[in-house]
Amino acid sequence: ENVLQPLFGTEQRLKNIFMIFAGLAIFIACLGLFALAAFTTEQRTKEIGIRKALGASVSTLTLLLSKEFTILVMISFAPAAVAAYFFTNSWLQEFAYRIHISPVVYIVSGLIAFAVAWLTVGLQAIKAAGANPIHSLRYE
Repeated sequence: ENVLQPLFGTEQRLKNIFMIFAGLAIFIACLGLFALAAFTTEQRTKEIGIRKALGASVSTLTLLLSKEFTILVMISFAPAAVAAYFFTNSWLQEFAYRIHISPVVYIVSGLIAFAVAWLTVGLQAIKAAGANPIHSLRYE
């Protein structure tokens, strides 16, 4: 084990760099999703107020606001998963002893991406759906 450790030093450093930049990319993506969700809910404040005044539940409004972001995440995840598969496969071809990455890895990463997106957007949607409709309809 001690003999093989220096051989994989480059891969360890590469892994650490990828982990740092992946975390940074996820954080920036969450900030962007949060800003987009805040902008969308601000644009649709009157619609949300009218739906709330007509009896829409918080869960219905949250689902309504989160649906378009779910579609965006699905559209962006499909090419990202394909690109990740090809880059990972290309990188693994350099090793004498290869492993094959299961599709479960991509499914789990997609579910995590959806969970992070739903959490980010859902918090903003619940906040907007739980607001008093009188405040959004006061000047109408």
